Amino acid sequence: MVEATLPTTHVLNVDDVPGARYAKTRLLELAGFRVSEAGTGEEALVLARTLAPDLILLDTRLPDIDGFEVCRRLRADPDTATILILQTSAAHVLTGDRVRALNGGADNFLVEPVTQQELIASVRALARVAAVERSLREEDLRKNEFLATLAHELRSPLAPVLDAVELLRLEPHPAGSHQARAVAAVARQAGRLAGLVEDLMDVARLEQGKLGIDAVPVSARELVQRAAQCAAPALAAAGQAFDIDLPHPALRLAADMPRLLKVLAALLQNAAKFSDPGSRVMLRAAAFDGDLLVQVQDHGIGISAADSDRIFDLFTQAGHRAGRVKDGLGIGLSLARAVLALHGGEIAVYSKGAGQGSVFEVRLPLAASVAEAPPGLPVPMPDRRPLRALLVDDNADAVEMLGALLELKGIAVRTAGDGATALAALREEQPDIAILDIGLPDMSGHQLARLMRTATGDALPIVALSGDAVPDAADSQVFDRLLDKPVRIDALLAVMRALTGQYAR
Repeated sequence: MVEATLPTTHVLNVDDVPGARYAKTRLLELAGFRVSEAGTGEEALVLARTLAPDLILLDTRLPDIDGFEVCRRLRADPDTATILILQTSAAHVLTGDRVRALNGGADNFLVEPVTQQELIASVRALARVAAVERSLREEDLRKNEFLATLAHELRSPLAPVLDAVELLRLEPHPAGSHQARAVAAVARQAGRLAGLVEDLMDVARLEQGKLGIDAVPVSARELVQRAAQCAAPALAAAGQAFDIDLPHPALRLAADMPRLLKVLAALLQNAAKFSDPGSRVMLRAAAFDGDLLVQVQDHGIGISAADSDRIFDLFTQAGHRAGRVKDGLGIGLSLARAVLALHGGEIAVYSKGAGQGSVFEVRLPLAASVAEAPPGLPVPMPDRRPLRALLVDDNADAVEMLGALLELKGIAVRTAGDGATALAALREEQPDIAILDIGLPDMSGHQLARLMRTATGDALPIVALSGDAVPDAADSQVFDRLLDKPVRIDALLAVMRALTGQYAR
């Protein structure tokens, strides 16, 4: 008697011959499988997307599309690419067709007629593989959800910490005093933590296919100069000499400047981290074959051939040696490759081996003819009254710190800790702009924004502050701007100016 199979194993049986299809379905059901049927290639493609079976038993000879083409389309569609496929064909099939099927994406191939035992054993073997792959996908999904939740939970308390540090930096402290050094230390470490949290957010976005860029015309020289400025403190602290060869001033890119700055600065900081004091780091950038070619060269510990193939994998770290602290999350190079790919670029590493130094090479397509940015609009005269902002967040520390920073910039701030209080404040005094946390205790930020728009005739600019890794699809419909937590005060002020036309001091 055939051993029973877990009833959760779902097989889509594709065969245009009703009798043969019925016989295979009945046999599979008796073996404990759950079976759906399709009689044509087009029907199989539709059912594969809608039913998401674990395995497809696919006959090669179909009346509309042959099984080879069905298999190719299944593999090309992200929604069906992971479904296992057992392809079958009649005894007169050519020998090369088995190879064609396997090369085309089939996981196994059977020549009919087959015995009942062989068919069930083949399906059961692939079902075991499907169960393992399903378990791995579920674990990967849980990992992604954990990363997104972790990043969100870290961002919420981090926002008021960074705002508090900014407030402390505005207070005068005697140069060299304990207070001044303490504030500087907290600022450095809080900034480092913010960078790590942002990396976690980007990993969550990357794993969900939602990592994006905002490309605008930028100067290649400015990009490289600013990256060098970002990394200069790390190089100086490591005692390394730093040489830079800038690209021609006329070269331009269509690029997301903040993301590319982070990529190039991270490569320079890695060069500092993995090189000995007194060594030299070189940054070169020039046009080459239609691309901007950027090279970061160090004379540090080098990279082995084995590590060169895997250092761009997520959560991978390489190049550490005894006595050297292993820090970082092992995600920087993976994110760098993803960001560069979104720009149409790529990254590679070259090294002669351990102790021989390394060269990281970035290629980015140059803009053949990128229009210059339009001239700036006339700067409006500031209003005589201060800009009025309604700040809504249930985190008391976040409200207090961000509110204090805004007030120091000459903005009149009214705060609320929930949606109901915010609506009452809106009725009492019409603000010029609202700044909302998305997670509120009595209603969501989306609900509050819609109620505010109704109350003001859609005249109130609304900015949302979000700690979520992946924005909600409704965000762009209900908010004028969405900013990630922790938000930099200068970035928030720039958005407030753009939306209201008013300038804080």
